[in-house]
Amino acid sequence: MRVMTRILVFMNLRDQLLTVADAYAAARKIGRKRVSTIVLNRGAKLDQIASGGADINTGTFERAMVWFSTNWPNEAKWPEGVSRPEVIQCAA
Repeated sequence: MRVMTRILVFMNLRDQLLTVADAYAAARKIGRKRVSTIVLNRGAKLDQIASGGADINTGTFERAMVWFSTNWPNEAKWPEGVSRPEVIQCAA
């Protein structure tokens, strides 16, 4: 009997954030430090996360992902393997 197994690989939250941030930077033609300043209010934070020298809390991750989803360029494709938060527009 032949047994087939499937290995599912999931990105951790840091990898998801960096993947989305880098895709956004490429779409906007700006650097990672600029994206970090815009989204996290700290220009070096994304590089520090990438190098393993820093981390963020869950609330910051969620706010950043909502920001990316809300401000995502129309011409850019959201990265595969990363869940995109659904943004609900509220009527004022």
